[in-house]
Amino acid sequence: MSARAGIVVTGTEVLSGRVADGNGPWLSGRLRELGVDHAFTLIVGDRREDMERALAFLASSGVDVILTSGGLGPTADDVTAEVVGQFQGREMVLDNALEGRIGEILDRYMRRWPGLDREAIRASNRKQAIVPAGATILEPVGTAPGLVVPPSDSRGGPTVVVLPGPPRELQEMWPAATAAEALRAAIASATTYEQRTLRLYGIPESEIAETMRAAEANSPGLEGLEVTTCLRRGEIEVVTRFEPAASAEYAAFEELVRERHADTLFSTDGSTVDEQVAELLRSHAWTIATAESCTGGMLAGRLTDLAGSSEYVAGGLVVYSNEAKTALAGVPAALIERVGAVSTEVAEALADGARAALGAEVGVGITGIAGPGGATPGKPVGLVCFSVAGPDGARLTRSTRLPGGRADVRDRSTTVAMHLVRRLLRGEFDLPAT
Repeated sequence: MSARAGIVVTGTEVLSGRVADGNGPWLSGRLRELGVDHAFTLIVGDRREDMERALAFLASSGVDVILTSGGLGPTADDVTAEVVGQFQGREMVLDNALEGRIGEILDRYMRRWPGLDREAIRASNRKQAIVPAGATILEPVGTAPGLVVPPSDSRGGPTVVVLPGPPRELQEMWPAATAAEALRAAIASATTYEQRTLRLYGIPESEIAETMRAAEANSPGLEGLEVTTCLRRGEIEVVTRFEPAASAEYAAFEELVRERHADTLFSTDGSTVDEQVAELLRSHAWTIATAESCTGGMLAGRLTDLAGSSEYVAGGLVVYSNEAKTALAGVPAALIERVGAVSTEVAEALADGARAALGAEVGVGITGIAGPGGATPGKPVGLVCFSVAGPDGARLTRSTRLPGGRADVRDRSTTVAMHLVRRLLRGEFDLPAT
């Protein structure tokens, strides 16, 4: 059995949702790379007793290592190092050399603000140099050191890796943590995991569930595979984790998905539709432009999320009002008056207008009713019209009613648009009338 791990994310701001947790998912990915089975992630506030309970729960669950993030600052509510030291049965001691190194870091910071009370700041940060005896110190990236704290000889249990909360500091410190002898010993039984992701679009979860049942009934079935499915942004992700010995079982499972869902399976190598659109635009040496109403620029934002997008994204127009549709995208006012702003005709005019205004080979137009208000007879909340126009009359135009609230409709609209762009770039477009 592989080494197992738990993660404790600390911070009342994370627990309350004011700050989204990025450290837990990031650390989960790094554990998988090490061949460690990630069993739990717990999020607790800045309360000593809750942190103690989280550590106790994970230890009782039989994990070999616990990773913590946050609670290493100089303020009174930063108690992670002290709680972990007590949990591991280790005395807290001042590391004079570490205090000196933290002081040097502070000196560099304080040059920016010469009026600060240096001694007061040094005193408040002195607590960051008080660490559990016998811990491996991970050098600070900011001012907070990390720690690898094995249990005392008399106590036993998991090794605890204490990492800072700021993601940049945590991620930069991770290589030093994985090199620590105490952590390597704790995860000596780690195995090797492979992970594969299949992505499908235009399919309900019920169909994937039926495919899973068919896979379980077949030989060799799903033995040795850990398969999870997730509906995200209107797509189905099928993520499978397995040890190399189960490669044949995975190959059979992937082939079954290919056979049953050939028309909706768009990625077998884990690539996203965003990445595929980017690669297709590069291969054509084309640029893309958007004219968006209900999505308010979200598609343009998504297109530019990937590094290097300046190669193929010309720009975007946010044309929320009818006047903006006419002034910026050249949509005839008479057309809007005749068919309404939310219509396939206006979506086509927006796509053409984006191409013309920004000199792009591909234009995308989106117009719809994201809600919660704005519905009219025959045009309910969630109705969104799309058009993607390319060179030589290539075009894809669709309208659909998307489920969910305002945020869901807007977000899923970008997914619909990305898949329409992908289809057009692959030559799967509607031919112009002859």
